[in-house]
Amino acid sequence: MNEAGSCNYIRENIEKRELELLSPYAAKSAKTRGRAKPESPCPIRTEFQRDKDRIIHSKAFRRLKHKTQVFFSPTNDHYRTRMTHTLEVSQIARTIARALDLNEDLTEAIALGHDLGHTPFGHSGEEVLNEIMAEGFRHSEHSVRVVTTIENLNLTQETIDGIKNHSGSLKIESKAFTLEGKIVKLSDKIAYINHDIDDAIRAGIIKETDLPEDCTNYFSLDRSERITKMLIDIIEHSKGQNKISMSDETFFYLDKLRTWMFSNVYTNHIAKHEENKVYGIIRALFGFYENELKTHVKDGDEESLKRTVCDYIAGMTDRYAIQKYQEIFIPQSIQNSHSDEFLFTLARINGLKLD
Repeated sequence: MNEAGSCNYIRENIEKRELELLSPYAAKSAKTRGRAKPESPCPIRTEFQRDKDRIIHSKAFRRLKHKTQVFFSPTNDHYRTRMTHTLEVSQIARTIARALDLNEDLTEAIALGHDLGHTPFGHSGEEVLNEIMAEGFRHSEHSVRVVTTIENLNLTQETIDGIKNHSGSLKIESKAFTLEGKIVKLSDKIAYINHDIDDAIRAGIIKETDLPEDCTNYFSLDRSERITKMLIDIIEHSKGQNKISMSDETFFYLDKLRTWMFSNVYTNHIAKHEENKVYGIIRALFGFYENELKTHVKDGDEESLKRTVCDYIAGMTDRYAIQKYQEIFIPQSIQNSHSDEFLFTLARINGLKLD
């Protein structure tokens, strides 16, 4: 028996424990719907553990550390970035999954991958690409494109489905076919509502006393206590059931707090005063790279050209987008020029023939 074969019992034991100990409603690694391209099993890791590892080692995951959560290109290291948001979502989702005897590995994989397709400059960048692209642009769908096409991680169907269905209104139940996917959608909302309150207070946009009094009376002014109350309510109303839900009262105050945040933080003129600059940067870069591709592509169709540019810009970090804008549109020494070779790599992925 080879060395790998001698370790197969490790994965098999984990799969056996899942079947014996997890909820009957949990996704089981041994019963995964599989991958687009079949692979031999890993001797020590389950299929969902492999998904998690592939996401963590992806280039798109590493770039999350320099992508905006709410505040553009923050120089204060204590503001959340897209990566720290992702880690907070993962921790909240894993806590719920563990309490409900659901599959923690799948939950973590979905949570870690849910924002891989997010643009630079947060939702402002997403809005610009949504206006430019004829078919629109949604970061949840682009996250799926990242893991299936751009980086081709060959993840399981369960993980891809959870990533695809993590976004959307709090009032609409997730369409994910696993409870683990449904947990991530709710955990995403819980994470950003609470940490964005924290960052908005730090930025001086709001004060604790500005928060709706009935919401703070119900949840608490303390962030940790708010999150704990939300999680306990979800666990109590979902335990032993084939659904993820919360009480009507908790839902009411959570939704009210989220609505208040949209009115007072996410659209606040202080938080968004740089938004017009973001629009200008993204549109200028898009136009430049679209023209650049046209000079190198033989008989490329308009849709594939735009898709390639969209893929390239969506993958940029805040600082890289600013850097490229400065290089292209602001005069500088020739020594400061940088290659855009990945643009042409994406063109090949999208089936474009280059000169």
